[in-house]
Amino acid sequence: MPVPEKNSVHKRSLLRDDVYASIRDAIVDGTFAPGERLRDSELEKWLGVSRTPIREALLRLERGGLVVSLPGKATLVAPYDPASTHGVQQVTAALHELAARLALPAVTDEQLAAMEDANACFAAALDTEDVDGALGADDDFHEVFIAASGNETIAQVLSQLTPVLRRVERMRFSSHSGRESVAQHELIVQHAREGKFDEALVAVRENWLSLPHVSPDSMAAPHNTH
Repeated sequence: MPVPEKNSVHKRSLLRDDVYASIRDAIVDGTFAPGERLRDSELEKWLGVSRTPIREALLRLERGGLVVSLPGKATLVAPYDPASTHGVQQVTAALHELAARLALPAVTDEQLAAMEDANACFAAALDTEDVDGALGADDDFHEVFIAASGNETIAQVLSQLTPVLRRVERMRFSSHSGRESVAQHELIVQHAREGKFDEALVAVRENWLSLPHVSPDSMAAPHNTH
């Protein structure tokens, strides 16, 4: 298992959410590739925490579809599964559409301006091939409707689902196809400004459903065999 060079990156007071986020992000960005074995001892050394928060994080990741546990054998990074990923994509699109439906009647000019700013940052990150920056700006764009919806359950469920799509998003935003999202974002804001809520909802849904279908072979292979 390839462990990031910097050890003990967190203090003992590390919250369990931070342990979860660290392992999740290493899976999403490909540091821990599909099929990679996750060893508790190596994760302890990397994160500088005890085994308990690590096991809790791995259980959360298993529920979220990023980790597979083989009882009595090993814990592995889940292989990329096109069918299950497509299912997550459909639910994610529906939840973002619901957030927009709840937010649009009361969305303000300032909030729409924030979406435009986020989209400008998103486009700039794509231009410089800054995938992490693009992902962050994309999150900022969609977070406006999520926050404005006033529905905390939407945010909670999306926090579980979105990481499954991150591996696909990283591939999209590292290629020219990612530019399609810039225009899709612009269309969402345009419809919202013009009060065309039905059109805006369709644009939100299509933006999420436009993520490409990726073959398992195109995902990074494990760095090592354990």
